[in-house]
Amino acid sequence: MTSTTNTTAPVAKPKPRPRPQVMRLTDAAANRIRELTDRAESEIIGLRVGVKNGGCAGQSYTVEYAHDVRPTDEVVEDKGVKILVDPKAVLFLLGTEMDYQADKMQAQFVFNNPNQISACGCGESVQLKPAEV
Repeated sequence: MTSTTNTTAPVAKPKPRPRPQVMRLTDAAANRIRELTDRAESEIIGLRVGVKNGGCAGQSYTVEYAHDVRPTDEVVEDKGVKILVDPKAVLFLLGTEMDYQADKMQAQFVFNNPNQISACGCGESVQLKPAEV
């Protein structure tokens, strides 16, 4: 009886490609998020960002306090703060820069999104396309 043994070396798995950071923050946005987390009445770990259907252009950005990390959240840590991105919004937000702008009339987070096709006249809603990866 002849014994055969496999002498081939094990095949190494290719290294995973680094994942791109979904969003980045300006210094103004990071500072504002830090202010919000410091003065919140309950403990928050950052902001949750997403996209919802609605408005005259079809979609709008959502921003809310994040009290915990959900298993499906895309966690972005930038400039010492956390942004948790809704998994349904990742393809629409890929490459987006989140800024914070304040003037005499308003103060708000502003999204500089390369996936934005158009916006309504009032600026409350946008039309987005999924990022091409």
